[in-house]
Amino acid sequence: MKKNINNICLIFSLLGLFFSSCDLDAPSKSAAEGSVVLSIEALAEGAVMGIHQSFGETNSYRGRYLPYYGINSDVEWLNGINPSQLNDAGKHELATYAASPGNTQMNTDNNAWAKFYEGIERANKAIEGLREYGKVNENPRMAQLLGEALTLRAVIYLDLVKGWGDVPARFEPITTETLYLPRTDRDVIYKQLLADLDEAEELVAWPNETDVTSSTERVNKAFVKGLMARIALYAGGYSQRADGIRRSNDPELSPDKMYALAKEKTLEVIQEGSNTLGSFEQNFRLLCQDDVTAGKESLWEIPFSAGRGRVLYTLGVEHKAIDQYTGQNKGGVNGPLPFLFYDYDVEDVRRDITCVPYEWSNSNPSRQQLRSIGKWCFGKLRYEWMTRRVTSTNDDGINWQYMRLADVYLMAAEAINELDGPAAAAPYLKPILDRALPAAKVNAYMAQATASKAAFFNAIVEQRALEFAGESLRKADLIRWNLLKTKLDEAKAKMTQLINREGPYADLPERLYFKTASDNETLIIYGLNHGDTDEIGASLGYEGSTLWFDPSDLKPELINALYQKDPDQNQFWPIWQTFIDSSNGQLTN
Repeated sequence: MKKNINNICLIFSLLGLFFSSCDLDAPSKSAAEGSVVLSIEALAEGAVMGIHQSFGETNSYRGRYLPYYGINSDVEWLNGINPSQLNDAGKHELATYAASPGNTQMNTDNNAWAKFYEGIERANKAIEGLREYGKVNENPRMAQLLGEALTLRAVIYLDLVKGWGDVPARFEPITTETLYLPRTDRDVIYKQLLADLDEAEELVAWPNETDVTSSTERVNKAFVKGLMARIALYAGGYSQRADGIRRSNDPELSPDKMYALAKEKTLEVIQEGSNTLGSFEQNFRLLCQDDVTAGKESLWEIPFSAGRGRVLYTLGVEHKAIDQYTGQNKGGVNGPLPFLFYDYDVEDVRRDITCVPYEWSNSNPSRQQLRSIGKWCFGKLRYEWMTRRVTSTNDDGINWQYMRLADVYLMAAEAINELDGPAAAAPYLKPILDRALPAAKVNAYMAQATASKAAFFNAIVEQRALEFAGESLRKADLIRWNLLKTKLDEAKAKMTQLINREGPYADLPERLYFKTASDNETLIIYGLNHGDTDEIGASLGYEGSTLWFDPSDLKPELINALYQKDPDQNQFWPIWQTFIDSSNGQLTN
């Protein structure tokens, strides 16, 4: 985190939170030691904040889960996939729905699976101790800490279920009797998480209600309610199960009940007014500037210290050199699918922020230069928007924005449409469009979207793609809508049309024309908009042009590498072999 946490190692030692597989055979540290730590506010806060350490470990969220979960979807993919080497280093198979239990990126005993359960155990210890010794009914700050621990555990469990489906449920500290557990039906986990968050929302404060919740790095009531809504939509949606793709059979998780819960919680956040949307671009600029002031669009962020986290490294605009903006030459690992830019309205402010056709050159000072049509960069996160230098070779320290207010609005719109119809849902879709498009185009779009419940649902599917591309929400959305393979196949067809300049892409010129602006670094490009022509481009007298629709940059083999195996039959990663082997026969794939 971007703040000093004292005594965390001492606290973990007292709580028995540093453990190896051998240590798990014995009971943890004594209750007396736990009573000391979890009854003293400063030490209890250190214990709860220490849960974040498991998020930031090298092979946890930082270097394994965030770079690979959600890639590939129908709007984003792993850049530079080599169709002839799809198993190269295991990265490609993780992204292309072909992961094996022995995956070379994941099959280690210190990887995301292990670190997630390490974080869960730390949370379990903190929750147990705070309930027993924290006097949370008397001390609001201790209540806040209990609510945070419950919420952080829910975050980890939700991401476990998203990544692996049914997983072992551990909601109490490990004992010798519970050392080895089988998978638990995800419905059981969903219900526990909703119950935990129902408790947590009564314990934590609204953003800026207290000094603790003045930062987006700390859990607040708006985020807890938003997380409940997200879980409800997943729990009430479709996913791959042992007997096929279906919704839950548990009546407590019926679609109507889950939509009702999502509606209730999102409206509570919106009506409270503790957060504001602001501008689309400003949200991401603030993220790159380490602005963690609560009350703006960001609801909660996974905090990384300045020397940890690979968010820009993975999802930023690529810099080829250590230049005037960066301390590392990286970015561009993941990017938008080549057609996404062209699917935005030309006046949609999200287009040029989300999809970037250039990189920064291998020089210092560096300047923008065109990439190829098959390797766009995401532009929401940019080294050039940072206000500090990067000090690590691979880590940039930018937080991961786990939820923002736009998601709450669109979840509300989706749930209300299902329950009450498009007219009732329209007020929650419109604010997202209002900041993206001119008023006349918003009105025209809303008229089409509100024509029927089905039309409104299709608008939600489209707008969640345009709003959240590059934020790793899309894959889980497609799964819960039962649209994963359908939309991936549509994406492959659109890429084929694009490179051949057919269908909706027939009015695009063959070449791009470019020059460098007077600042000697910004690229001015002609040819990216529908209706641009090569005739006009050639007449502009720009310093250069390039064949943009080069078939060698988007070959059929590359398009087909969006997935290797049927996505609908491979919605989840397998449990890695090292954990299967050490499970005493309890875990299988």
